[in-house]
Amino acid sequence: MKKILALVLVAVMAVAIFASCTQSGTGGGVEYALVTKAAGNAYNEKEAEGFKAAMDAQGITSYVIKHPEKATVDAQIQVINSLIAQGVKSIAIAANDANALSATLKSAKAKGIKILTLDSDVAVADRLTFCNQAGVQEVGQALIDAVYDIAGGEGDYAILSATSQATNQNAWIDAMKKIAAADSKYSKLNLVEVAYGDDEPQKSTDQTQALLTKYQNLKVICAPTTVGVAAAAKVLQDKKSSVKLTGLGLPSEMAAYIGDDADHSCPYMFLWNPIDLGKLAAYASIALVKGEIDGTAGGTFKAGETTYKLTTVEGTNASEIILGPPFKFDPSNIAEWKKVY
Repeated sequence: MKKILALVLVAVMAVAIFASCTQSGTGGGVEYALVTKAAGNAYNEKEAEGFKAAMDAQGITSYVIKHPEKATVDAQIQVINSLIAQGVKSIAIAANDANALSATLKSAKAKGIKILTLDSDVAVADRLTFCNQAGVQEVGQALIDAVYDIAGGEGDYAILSATSQATNQNAWIDAMKKIAAADSKYSKLNLVEVAYGDDEPQKSTDQTQALLTKYQNLKVICAPTTVGVAAAAKVLQDKKSSVKLTGLGLPSEMAAYIGDDADHSCPYMFLWNPIDLGKLAAYASIALVKGEIDGTAGGTFKAGETTYKLTTVEGTNASEIILGPPFKFDPSNIAEWKKVY
């Protein structure tokens, strides 16, 4: 009897875990899959919303959306292995680690599964194309210019990132550093630290508080992560700190902190529409499975009414699809955009 109860309990737990990280269409066999970074991430949920909307608009019901329980590579590997076992035709993934997913993605490719990435890339050999929310240089330029502007052209600033392995975060941060090093305009800015909040609200809060304690002359924190920027904004505003914030954030989460006065911690920030990024990943998945594109730079496909082109990633022979430039959210438009996402 105890053995039977134990087996029942295991089965119930397995169903609960599956339900907690899965959302799908109403069709039979699964063909298209989206794997986000983690459950409970508002940005990821908006990407999933867009992916679902595009699939539904095309009349496709054979898709699945999976939110791993934690923002770790191990959690994503577990999800990918389950999708391989289901025999999906494509997997779009926002990677938690550029390299540690390699063996698992190679296994999926060996089964004929079309691999593409969105938001955060993997090694180019492990995917066909990357749905890039904005060009790396464009994001880096926008962020370093915001730091320069808010700091008054000089002084100490810090960066609050997500995980140390996040490819998108690292690429943007590297671009900021290179732009600053190449132009004397930024010579009076001093980057004191790159801290990592691991896309966890509490750790991001702790890291923000640590930065304030360690650097008494800190002027600006730049957080190119939606989780980190929201956590930092609350810390700075609650403390009525003179340190200001910029970065990449969700308007709905950041509206209370956007302002150009002493009562608000973030004069302005940037982002793109994650709903549109999810839609782009869905249309790219469909185009790959149908053979309309094969991941080679130069190919084109339709995403709704828009035609997108696969462009070459600098320094490689791999491709990416750029959604568009980063968009600035400030006191003039935040009330409108917070209603959108």
